[in-house]
Amino acid sequence: VQLQASGGGLVQAGGSLRLSCAASGRIFRSDTVGWHRQAPGQQRDPVAIITGTGTTTYTDSVKGRFTISRDDAKNTVYLQMNSLKPEDTAVYYCSRNTPRGTYWGQGTLVTVSS
Repeated sequence: VQLQASGGGLVQAGGSLRLSCAASGRIFRSDTVGWHRQAPGQQRDPVAIITGTGTTTYTDSVKGRFTISRDDAKNTVYLQMNSLKPEDTAVYYCSRNTPRGTYWGQGTLVTVSS
């Protein structure tokens, strides 16, 4: 299984970005997919999770601003990030839980300037 994350970049506070995580290999529609982030000097923390049935979970700090969605026809999961804040600056990673284990993408950097 390979995950390719993209969509990061530099944006001003209040702006928006959409991250994409394209998967290939032995994946299943029942897989749970998540976005996580790691700021400099910090641990990697979950941001948003979407199950195979479409149930979503968000960390409190992004509720109402971020939306996770999936397009199984394209094997892609998205993270729409609105009203970005400087504290959202981090490397964002996608993960996919399959019956064979959990896989991670390479990360994409999001920088929010004040």
